Amino acid sequence: MIYKSKEGDISLEGLTRLYPAVVIDMQGEVAEMSLEWFDLYGDKVKLVSFVLVFDYTLAGEDVRNKKVLEFATKDELIEVMTEVAKFFQK
Repeated sequence: MIYKSKEGDISLEGLTRLYPAVVIDMQGEVAEMSLEWFDLYGDKVKLVSFVLVFDYTLAGEDVRNKKVLEFATKDELIEVMTEVAKFFQK
């Protein structure tokens, strides 16, 4: 299965995790946090972007193998998540 994103084709084969997140800047430290965390503490940090992470990393591997799509708004993220979810409903 291939998802055709604006940034190119993304394979859904071998996917170990698919998750939404936010990238934040907290006093110069950039980190990826959950949407739930951001809902609780987002007023204390600077939002960099919303992301959808396609993670292919196998358990026990030290090097992360992932593709990340970035979005300016949560609505854009939700729209793409809905498109990708359709591949798993078939």
